[in-house]
Amino acid sequence: MRSLDIASTGMLAQQRNVEVISNNLANMNTTAFQRRRTEFHDLIYQDLRRVGSTSSDSGNVVPTGVQLGLGVKLAAVYRIHEQGNLTATDNTFDMAVQGKGYFQVLLPTGETAYTRDGTFQLNQNGDIVTHDGYPLQPGITVPQTAIDVTINSSGEVLAKIEGQVALQNLGQIQVATFQNEPGLQAIGDNLLLETPASGAAVTGNPASVGFGSILQGFLETSNVNAVEEISHLISAQRAYEMNSKVIQTSDEMMGTLTTIR
Repeated sequence: MRSLDIASTGMLAQQRNVEVISNNLANMNTTAFQRRRTEFHDLIYQDLRRVGSTSSDSGNVVPTGVQLGLGVKLAAVYRIHEQGNLTATDNTFDMAVQGKGYFQVLLPTGETAYTRDGTFQLNQNGDIVTHDGYPLQPGITVPQTAIDVTINSSGEVLAKIEGQVALQNLGQIQVATFQNEPGLQAIGDNLLLETPASGAAVTGNPASVGFGSILQGFLETSNVNAVEEISHLISAQRAYEMNSKVIQTSDEMMGTLTTIR
């Protein structure tokens, strides 16, 4: 009885769906988190009567045929690249990208990771780093004599140096964009890696054509909508229950067969 196997694929698919939704809800307060969505595909079909075949020697063509589906499979879990809300923090080195673009971060392996999380701080050397100590790329060092730091919308880092009138330019923050952002590989800690699917990173100055601008003292919040996620959760739960009901009904039908004398 194929319905047992078909319903089992449906239950497994909805289980994966609930796992994705639960991850979204768990990251409601994660800085710059981008929610995920599941995409399902139907499995192959079994032809009991092939469409387009002939039904007689005179060449009459079967208009529809008989095809039985074999269930569902998880095709993809993709990120929704929608701008989250911006919240003020009044922290000098907190930054948010308003529009397209990712901050570049140098990992201990020498690889460049990409993130929308602009929670930056200074390390013991005055370098601008993430909360894990990974330096921002291109690297920028703030001297100890700086009494104030300003980061403008185009990513220039300007410092007020004690005893000097003019602001000192410490460096230029650059952001990266990709042809296919959902193709980036998530590695945790709000970091993403370039893959063949994402295409090569295209870097440029913030606020230039094709790149978002920088807002100092702001952070991007998660783009998870709690009401929407709960709605999806209820829908997935109902679908899971209905597939389990199919298994129960199929089992009862098989039980009926065994009682025939």
